[in-house]
Amino acid sequence: MGTVLIPIPDRDFDPTEVAVSWRVLTHGGHRVVFATESGTPGVADDIMVTGRGLDIWSALPVLGAVPLVGLALRANKDGRRAYRDMVASTEYRHPVSWSQAGLDGIDALLLPGGHRARGMRSYVDSGILQRLVVDAFARGLVVAAICHGVLLAARSIDPATGRSVLYGRKTTALTWAMERTAWNLTRLIRFWDRNYYRTYTEEPGQPAGYMSVQSEVTRALADPADFRDVERGSPHRWLKSSGLVRDTATDSRPAFVVDDGRYVSARWPGDTHTFATVVSRKLQ
Repeated sequence: MGTVLIPIPDRDFDPTEVAVSWRVLTHGGHRVVFATESGTPGVADDIMVTGRGLDIWSALPVLGAVPLVGLALRANKDGRRAYRDMVASTEYRHPVSWSQAGLDGIDALLLPGGHRARGMRSYVDSGILQRLVVDAFARGLVVAAICHGVLLAARSIDPATGRSVLYGRKTTALTWAMERTAWNLTRLIRFWDRNYYRTYTEEPGQPAGYMSVQSEVTRALADPADFRDVERGSPHRWLKSSGLVRDTATDSRPAFVVDDGRYVSARWPGDTHTFATVVSRKLQ
């Protein structure tokens, strides 16, 4: 069995991607170590936990506590249960800080995601974490990244080559199709915070989607074709691509995971059970 380091931001990470990964790994007999920027327990994106804040009436007293659209976008029942159990665990309540985190005794590095800019930018932009990712690849550890966690990996530049650690590897990440759909919906109903679902937005003159996760990750690769998505004609393509169906502990059909040897990647919370199971099996 192995030890897995999971760095997360102090706030706004995706509850499913962290908590379901934690549950799958611990149930598989692995040890999990958490690391946060401050060294204190982190807090997930509250909208993704409660569903409150994504309806057009969310800013109103009383009515704001009644979610509708948010019920479809938040973590599902299984993800919320995993998050509740995780925050009560000893390992979660006693994280190390990013600056204290090291890879001695670590067998795998797992990079979860989230999208809310106020918390996720410090994570994706962190030089400390980027150096940790470079070191993990150099040591030959299992590295796993999902959603915006892939963006952290893509920004991690190996000083020996001057290129991203993902250069020459095959990967997936949050696709522009998924990101754009959620953004188009939330910028209409959350009109006071139109870019809630975009961690980075385009500058004047940049084409639509230029700062999407898929576009930036693709620019870090050796070949654009190394960015993988569900292909036409694939089994269960609608389940995998709709963004409406999530995998479970017993049903991996909706999931899309790219296994590139010691590197594993996935797109969004709906892939997490399968993603973490692949990591767990590699450590066994």
